[in-house]
Amino acid sequence: MSKLRLSIAMGDYDRTRAIYDGRVQIDGIDPACMLQVPEEMFFRAFRHHAYDVSEISFSSYVVSLTRPDPHYVAIPVFLSRAFRHTSIYVNKDAGISKPEDLKGRKIGIAEYQLTANVWARAILQDDYGVAPSDVDWIRGGMDTPGRPEKLKIDLPPDVRVTPAPEGATLNAMLAEGGIDAFIGPRAPRSFQEGDTRVGRLFDDTVTVAEDYYRRTKRFPIMHLLGVRRSLTAEHPWIPGALLKAFAEAKRISQDALDDTSATKVTMPFVEDTLHRARSLIGPDFWSYGVGANRDILDYFLEQHHRQGLSTRRVAVDELFHPSTQESFSL
Repeated sequence: MSKLRLSIAMGDYDRTRAIYDGRVQIDGIDPACMLQVPEEMFFRAFRHHAYDVSEISFSSYVVSLTRPDPHYVAIPVFLSRAFRHTSIYVNKDAGISKPEDLKGRKIGIAEYQLTANVWARAILQDDYGVAPSDVDWIRGGMDTPGRPEKLKIDLPPDVRVTPAPEGATLNAMLAEGGIDAFIGPRAPRSFQEGDTRVGRLFDDTVTVAEDYYRRTKRFPIMHLLGVRRSLTAEHPWIPGALLKAFAEAKRISQDALDDTSATKVTMPFVEDTLHRARSLIGPDFWSYGVGANRDILDYFLEQHHRQGLSTRRVAVDELFHPSTQESFSL
Protein backbone atom coordinates (compact mmCIF):
# COMPACT_ATOMS: atom_id res chain seq x y z
CA MET A 1 0.00 0.00 0.00
CA SER A 2 1.48 3.35 -1.02
CA LYS A 3 1.62 6.22 1.43
CA LEU A 4 -0.62 9.26 1.13
CA ARG A 5 1.27 12.25 -0.27
CA LEU A 6 0.36 15.38 1.76
CA SER A 7 1.71 18.93 1.85
CA ILE A 8 2.71 20.08 5.34
CA ALA A 9 3.55 23.71 6.17
CA MET A 10 5.25 24.39 9.49
CA GLY A 11 7.86 26.54 11.13
CA ASP A 12 11.55 25.65 11.31
CA TYR A 13 11.70 24.66 14.98
CA ASP A 14 13.65 22.07 16.93
CA ARG A 15 10.29 20.43 17.70
CA THR A 16 9.46 20.01 13.98
CA ARG A 17 12.91 19.24 12.63
CA ALA A 18 12.64 15.46 13.02
CA ILE A 19 9.54 15.53 10.83
CA TYR A 20 11.29 17.61 8.19
CA ASP A 21 14.51 15.58 8.06
CA GLY A 22 12.72 12.23 8.16
CA ARG A 23 13.94 10.91 11.51
CA VAL A 24 10.28 10.65 12.50
CA GLN A 25 7.98 8.99 9.98
CA ILE A 26 4.28 9.80 9.93
CA ASP A 27 2.27 6.56 9.73
CA GLY A 28 0.75 6.20 6.27
CA ILE A 29 1.90 9.65 5.06
CA ASP A 30 4.60 10.74 2.64
CA PRO A 31 5.04 14.42 3.60
CA ALA A 32 6.00 17.25 1.27
CA CYS A 33 7.28 19.58 3.99
CA MET A 34 7.59 23.35 3.66
CA LEU A 35 9.32 25.42 6.34
CA GLN A 36 7.75 28.87 6.35
CA VAL A 37 7.33 31.90 8.60
CA PRO A 38 3.94 32.24 10.32
CA GLU A 39 2.82 35.24 8.27
CA GLU A 40 3.18 33.30 5.00
CA MET A 41 1.69 30.06 6.32
CA PHE A 42 -1.33 31.66 7.91
CA PHE A 43 -2.11 33.97 5.01
CA ARG A 44 -1.94 31.14 2.49
CA ALA A 45 -3.78 28.68 4.74
CA PHE A 46 -6.73 30.91 5.64
CA ARG A 47 -7.02 32.94 2.45
CA HIS A 48 -6.23 30.24 -0.11
CA HIS A 49 -6.45 26.88 1.76
CA ALA A 50 -3.04 26.12 0.29
CA TYR A 51 -1.95 23.12 2.36
CA ASP A 52 -3.20 19.68 3.34
CA VAL A 53 -1.69 20.14 6.81
CA SER A 54 -0.57 23.45 8.23
CA GLU A 55 0.53 25.14 11.39
CA ILE A 56 -2.30 27.60 12.02
CA SER A 57 -3.05 30.64 14.14
CA PHE A 58 -5.15 29.76 17.19
CA SER A 59 -7.13 32.98 16.91
CA SER A 60 -7.80 32.72 13.16
CA TYR A 61 -8.89 29.12 13.62
CA VAL A 62 -11.42 30.07 16.29
CA VAL A 63 -12.79 32.80 14.02
CA SER A 64 -13.19 30.20 11.27
CA LEU A 65 -15.17 27.89 13.56
CA THR A 66 -17.89 30.52 13.97
CA ARG A 67 -18.37 30.77 10.21
CA PRO A 68 -19.79 28.36 7.64
CA ASP A 69 -17.66 25.46 6.40
CA PRO A 70 -14.35 25.89 8.26
CA HIS A 71 -11.66 24.41 6.04
CA TYR A 72 -9.33 22.98 8.70
CA VAL A 73 -9.84 20.91 11.81
CA ALA A 74 -7.20 21.22 14.50
CA ILE A 75 -4.96 18.71 16.23
CA PRO A 76 -3.71 19.49 19.78
CA VAL A 77 -0.12 20.00 18.66
CA PHE A 78 0.91 23.41 19.98
CA LEU A 79 3.84 24.36 17.79
CA SER A 80 4.16 27.84 19.26
CA ARG A 81 3.74 28.98 22.85
CA ALA A 82 4.99 32.23 24.38
CA PHE A 83 4.52 34.52 27.33
CA ARG A 84 3.32 37.66 25.60
CA HIS A 85 4.62 40.13 28.16
CA THR A 86 7.51 40.37 25.69
CA SER A 87 5.18 41.60 22.94
CA ILE A 88 4.38 45.10 24.22
CA TYR A 89 6.73 47.89 23.11
CA VAL A 90 6.61 51.59 23.90
CA ASN A 91 8.07 54.85 22.73
CA LYS A 92 10.31 55.80 25.65
CA ASP A 93 9.43 59.48 25.33
CA ALA A 94 5.68 58.82 25.63
CA GLY A 95 5.68 58.80 29.43
CA ILE A 96 4.61 55.17 29.76
CA SER A 97 6.19 53.57 32.82
CA LYS A 98 3.52 51.03 33.76
CA PRO A 99 0.72 49.17 31.94
CA GLU A 100 -2.00 51.47 33.27
CA ASP A 101 -0.33 54.34 31.39
CA LEU A 102 -1.54 52.78 28.12
CA LYS A 103 -5.06 54.07 28.73
CA GLY A 104 -5.95 56.75 26.21
CA ARG A 105 -2.88 55.99 24.07
CA LYS A 106 -2.38 55.01 20.44
CA ILE A 107 -1.21 51.40 20.10
CA GLY A 108 -0.05 49.99 16.78
CA ILE A 109 -1.03 46.49 15.63
CA ALA A 110 -0.43 44.61 12.41
CA GLU A 111 -3.76 42.75 12.76
CA TYR A 112 -6.28 43.00 15.57
CA GLN A 113 -7.07 39.29 15.62
CA LEU A 114 -3.49 37.98 15.92
CA THR A 115 -3.23 35.39 18.69
CA ALA A 116 -0.37 37.25 20.39
CA ASN A 117 -2.54 40.36 20.50
CA VAL A 118 -5.48 38.46 22.02
CA TRP A 119 -3.18 37.25 24.79
CA ALA A 120 -1.59 40.67 25.36
CA ARG A 121 -5.01 42.35 25.59
CA ALA A 122 -6.18 39.66 28.03
CA ILE A 123 -3.13 40.26 30.23
CA LEU A 124 -3.59 44.04 30.13
CA GLN A 125 -7.29 43.81 31.01
CA ASP A 126 -7.19 41.06 33.64
CA ASP A 127 -4.00 42.09 35.45
CA TYR A 128 -3.88 45.86 34.94
CA GLY A 129 -7.43 47.00 34.15
CA VAL A 130 -6.65 48.26 30.63
CA ALA A 131 -9.61 47.27 28.43
CA PRO A 132 -9.47 47.18 24.61
CA SER A 133 -11.87 50.13 24.56
CA ASP A 134 -9.46 52.20 26.66
CA VAL A 135 -6.98 52.72 23.79
CA ASP A 136 -6.94 53.74 20.14
CA TRP A 137 -5.73 50.91 17.90
CA ILE A 138 -3.74 51.87 14.81
CA ARG A 139 -3.50 49.10 12.24
CA GLY A 140 -0.86 48.89 9.53
CA GLY A 141 2.22 47.12 8.21
CA MET A 142 5.24 46.83 10.44
CA ASP A 143 7.93 47.50 7.83
CA THR A 144 5.80 47.85 4.68
CA PRO A 145 2.84 50.22 4.52
CA GLY A 146 -0.52 48.46 4.69
CA ARG A 147 -1.35 44.90 5.72
CA PRO A 148 -4.68 43.14 5.15
CA GLU A 149 -6.42 41.18 7.90
CA LYS A 150 -6.37 37.49 7.00
CA LEU A 151 -10.03 37.26 7.98
CA LYS A 152 -12.67 39.96 7.97
CA ILE A 153 -13.76 40.74 11.52
CA ASP A 154 -16.54 42.82 13.08
CA LEU A 155 -15.51 44.31 16.40
CA PRO A 156 -17.60 45.72 19.27
CA PRO A 157 -18.69 49.34 18.69
CA ASP A 158 -16.57 50.65 21.58
CA VAL A 159 -13.33 49.29 20.06
CA ARG A 160 -11.65 51.88 17.84
CA VAL A 161 -9.38 50.62 15.06
CA THR A 162 -7.98 53.19 12.62
CA PRO A 163 -5.73 52.54 9.61
CA ALA A 164 -2.22 53.96 9.81
CA PRO A 165 -1.66 56.99 7.57
CA GLU A 166 -1.04 56.11 3.93
CA GLY A 167 2.60 55.29 3.33
CA ALA A 168 3.40 54.99 7.06
CA THR A 169 4.84 51.93 8.83
CA LEU A 170 4.24 51.04 12.45
CA ASN A 171 7.97 50.66 13.04
CA ALA A 172 8.67 54.25 11.99
CA MET A 173 5.60 55.59 13.78
CA LEU A 174 6.68 53.96 17.04
CA ALA A 175 10.22 55.31 16.85
CA GLU A 176 9.09 58.79 15.84
CA GLY A 177 6.21 59.07 18.31
CA GLY A 178 3.33 58.76 15.85
CA ILE A 179 2.06 55.93 18.07
CA ASP A 180 2.77 55.49 21.76
CA ALA A 181 3.10 51.69 21.80
CA PHE A 182 3.05 48.58 19.66
CA ILE A 183 1.77 45.06 20.35
CA GLY A 184 2.62 42.07 18.17
CA PRO A 185 4.30 38.68 17.92
CA ARG A 186 7.41 40.13 16.26
CA ALA A 187 9.59 42.79 17.81
CA PRO A 188 9.59 46.04 15.81
CA ARG A 189 12.75 46.48 13.75
CA SER A 190 13.64 49.67 15.63
CA PHE A 191 13.86 47.67 18.87
CA GLN A 192 15.89 44.88 17.27
CA GLU A 193 18.34 47.41 15.87
CA GLY A 194 18.83 49.06 19.26
CA ASP A 195 16.96 52.31 18.66
CA THR A 196 17.11 54.04 22.06
CA ARG A 197 13.68 55.60 21.49
CA VAL A 198 11.96 52.19 21.71
CA GLY A 199 11.81 49.74 24.61
CA ARG A 200 9.65 47.04 26.15
CA LEU A 201 6.84 47.94 28.51
CA PHE A 202 8.17 45.36 31.00
CA ASP A 203 11.92 45.66 31.52
CA ASP A 204 12.26 42.23 33.15
CA THR A 205 9.84 40.15 31.11
CA VAL A 206 11.02 36.82 32.51
CA THR A 207 10.27 37.73 36.12
CA VAL A 208 6.89 39.22 35.18
CA ALA A 209 5.98 36.15 33.12
CA GLU A 210 7.06 33.78 35.89
CA ASP A 211 4.82 35.62 38.32
CA TYR A 212 1.98 35.40 35.78
CA TYR A 213 2.43 31.63 35.47
CA ARG A 214 2.56 31.09 39.24
CA ARG A 215 -0.73 32.96 39.61
CA THR A 216 -2.58 31.56 36.60
CA LYS A 217 -0.79 28.33 35.54
CA ARG A 218 -1.08 29.56 31.92
CA PHE A 219 1.70 29.12 29.38
CA PRO A 220 -0.03 30.80 26.40
CA ILE A 221 -0.74 28.74 23.30
CA MET A 222 -0.19 30.52 19.97
CA HIS A 223 -0.36 27.98 17.14
CA LEU A 224 -2.13 24.69 16.50
CA LEU A 225 -1.78 22.12 13.74
CA GLY A 226 -4.61 21.98 11.21
CA VAL A 227 -5.58 19.39 8.60
CA ARG A 228 -8.15 19.63 5.80
CA ARG A 229 -11.54 18.45 7.06
CA SER A 230 -12.20 16.78 3.72
CA LEU A 231 -9.11 14.63 4.21
CA THR A 232 -10.13 13.53 7.71
CA ALA A 233 -13.57 12.57 6.42
CA GLU A 234 -11.99 10.30 3.83
CA HIS A 235 -9.06 9.13 5.98
CA PRO A 236 -10.06 9.39 9.67
CA TRP A 237 -6.70 7.92 10.75
CA ILE A 238 -4.76 11.03 9.67
CA PRO A 239 -5.22 13.20 12.81
CA GLY A 240 -4.00 10.44 15.13
CA ALA A 241 -1.00 9.73 12.92
CA LEU A 242 -0.02 13.41 12.90
CA LEU A 243 -0.41 13.78 16.66
CA LYS A 244 1.73 10.71 17.26
CA ALA A 245 4.50 11.87 14.92
CA PHE A 246 4.65 15.49 16.09
CA ALA A 247 4.67 14.39 19.73
CA GLU A 248 7.64 12.11 18.98
CA ALA A 249 9.45 14.93 17.17
CA LYS A 250 8.98 17.17 20.22
CA ARG A 251 10.26 14.44 22.53
CA ILE A 252 13.43 14.15 20.45
CA SER A 253 14.00 17.92 20.65
CA GLN A 254 13.50 17.96 24.42
CA ASP A 255 15.87 15.04 24.90
CA ALA A 256 18.47 16.96 22.91
CA LEU A 257 18.24 19.89 25.32
CA ASP A 258 19.40 17.56 28.11
CA ASP A 259 22.60 16.67 26.26
CA THR A 260 24.88 19.35 27.62
CA SER A 261 28.13 17.75 26.46
CA ALA A 262 27.70 20.21 23.60
CA THR A 263 24.53 22.28 23.74
CA LYS A 264 22.16 21.98 20.79
CA VAL A 265 20.98 25.60 21.03
CA THR A 266 23.24 28.44 19.95
CA MET A 267 22.84 30.35 23.19
CA PRO A 268 24.51 30.44 26.62
CA PHE A 269 22.88 29.31 29.86
CA VAL A 270 20.88 26.51 28.21
CA GLU A 271 21.18 24.25 31.25
CA ASP A 272 20.12 27.01 33.63
CA THR A 273 17.18 28.08 31.48
CA LEU A 274 16.03 24.48 31.13
CA HIS A 275 16.20 23.97 34.91
CA ARG A 276 14.31 27.23 35.46
CA ALA A 277 11.53 26.24 33.05
CA ARG A 278 11.12 22.80 34.62
CA SER A 279 11.12 24.24 38.13
CA LEU A 280 8.34 26.65 37.15
CA ILE A 281 6.12 24.58 34.84
CA GLY A 282 7.17 20.97 35.38
CA PRO A 283 9.04 18.29 33.41
CA ASP A 284 6.66 18.47 30.44
CA PHE A 285 6.83 22.23 30.11
CA TRP A 286 5.62 22.26 26.48
CA SER A 287 2.75 19.80 26.62
CA TYR A 288 0.59 18.67 23.71
CA GLY A 289 -2.88 17.18 24.00
CA VAL A 290 -6.18 18.46 25.38
CA GLY A 291 -6.08 17.06 28.91
CA ALA A 292 -3.14 19.01 30.29
CA ASN A 293 -4.20 22.16 28.44
CA ARG A 294 -7.98 22.25 28.82
CA ASP A 295 -8.05 25.15 31.28
CA ILE A 296 -5.78 27.36 29.19
CA LEU A 297 -7.67 26.53 26.01
CA ASP A 298 -10.96 27.42 27.70
CA TYR A 299 -9.52 30.70 29.00
CA PHE A 300 -8.37 31.71 25.52
CA LEU A 301 -11.78 30.92 24.04
CA GLU A 302 -13.44 33.09 26.70
CA GLN A 303 -11.05 35.97 25.98
CA HIS A 304 -11.49 35.61 22.23
CA HIS A 305 -15.28 35.90 22.59
CA ARG A 306 -15.01 38.67 25.17
CA GLN A 307 -12.87 40.70 22.76
CA GLY A 308 -15.52 40.38 20.06
CA LEU A 309 -13.49 38.18 17.72
CA SER A 310 -15.75 35.13 17.85
CA THR A 311 -19.48 35.70 17.38
CA ARG A 312 -20.27 32.91 19.82
CA ARG A 313 -18.47 31.24 22.72
CA VAL A 314 -16.63 28.27 21.20
CA ALA A 315 -16.17 25.22 23.46
CA VAL A 316 -12.89 23.36 23.91
CA ASP A 317 -14.39 20.14 22.59
CA GLU A 318 -15.19 21.85 19.27
CA LEU A 319 -11.55 22.63 18.58
CA PHE A 320 -10.00 19.26 17.82
CA HIS A 321 -10.69 16.18 15.77
CA PRO A 322 -12.37 13.62 18.08
CA SER A 323 -9.71 10.98 17.42
CA THR A 324 -7.02 13.19 19.01
CA GLN A 325 -8.81 13.59 22.33
CA GLU A 326 -8.21 10.04 23.53
CA SER A 327 -5.45 7.46 23.14
CA PHE A 328 -4.92 3.77 23.58
CA SER A 329 -3.09 2.20 26.53
CA LEU A 330 -1.42 -1.13 27.18
